[in-house]
Amino acid sequence: MRHGQITRNRLIAAGVGSGLILILGVAWLLVYAGAYNIAADAPHTAPVYWLLNTVRDRSIAVRASSVAVPTDLGDQKRIADGAGLYGEMCSGCHLAPGMEKTEISQGLYPRAPDLSKGTDLTPRQEFWVIKHGIKMTGMAAWGVTHNDTLIWDMVAFLQKLPHLTPAQYQAAVKSAPESHEEMMKDMPGMQSDGHGDHHN
Repeated sequence: MRHGQITRNRLIAAGVGSGLILILGVAWLLVYAGAYNIAADAPHTAPVYWLLNTVRDRSIAVRASSVAVPTDLGDQKRIADGAGLYGEMCSGCHLAPGMEKTEISQGLYPRAPDLSKGTDLTPRQEFWVIKHGIKMTGMAAWGVTHNDTLIWDMVAFLQKLPHLTPAQYQAAVKSAPESHEEMMKDMPGMQSDGHGDHHN
């Protein structure tokens, strides 16, 4: 009786192993054949869309959980500097109050969120996304060229953006420093200034 049970267990294990090999083989053939359409004008199937969104959201939440948020996000200079950065770097994809959809915003897939309508992300999650970017979305890793101070300036402005009228947005951008290159001149290097996270 015991020998028969062992035999059955071995047969089950062999069947499971064969099934996995078959699934992997079929998956590889589909990949190699280019069966899945990755064109930006062909939306994902519902299961793939759910899977990618879930992977993205959990990845951001876990990695951003240890980010230390500075206490001066409400500082007016920080918000003003962030307005200039947003106008230069972000509005083309993420739009702004009163702004029509741009050519690039219409062509992106997945669509970049309209940040003038707010976001579900926390400030620490916004910081992480801006700094590290998101693979295969068009979201750049701005931490490669911008230090943590500038990224937190953008986060500070994002807290105000959904509450601005088109006129207030335009005024905020016009009153900001001429360009973020000017702001970067006085900043030492591109390393963390102590306000950022500890992930590489």
